[in-house]
Amino acid sequence: MKSTTNNLKIDGIDKDILRNLIEDARRPILEIARKIGISGAAIHQRLRKLEASGLIVGSKFIIDPKVLGYKTMAFVGVYLDKAVSNPRAVNQLRDIPEVIECHYTTGNWSIFIKILCKDNEHLMNVLNKNIQVIEGVSRTETFISLDQQIDRQIKI
Repeated sequence: MKSTTNNLKIDGIDKDILRNLIEDARRPILEIARKIGISGAAIHQRLRKLEASGLIVGSKFIIDPKVLGYKTMAFVGVYLDKAVSNPRAVNQLRDIPEVIECHYTTGNWSIFIKILCKDNEHLMNVLNKNIQVIEGVSRTETFISLDQQIDRQIKI
């Protein structure tokens, strides 16, 4: 991932392009061009500039995990016995497919992770057999999400 610069200047046209693509990344460039009133080539040029700046770091399809049977989302605070355990623990967490996010944090936990599982039994198995056995993990604290209310990107 490229680092962004603090000197990046985006104008109203850049913002319009980004808003359109955030709303629907599959929206045709020519449709956006007609809507904004500039050429498709100009949009491509601006997108290349935004990608080169590091502001746009990719595009992706979003899969609904519930369709695949993943109905339990949990957030887990991971307590580590020593700070030197952090990189080793993160490397082992990478190997657990149910772990979809991992963050170093301040406060009580060393690491905070987001997990997707098929059900509570699956979650219990992931916690007991995959996470709590990682060397350096002293304990975990788990919060099950009942329902996600907000899912958005930063406002442009």
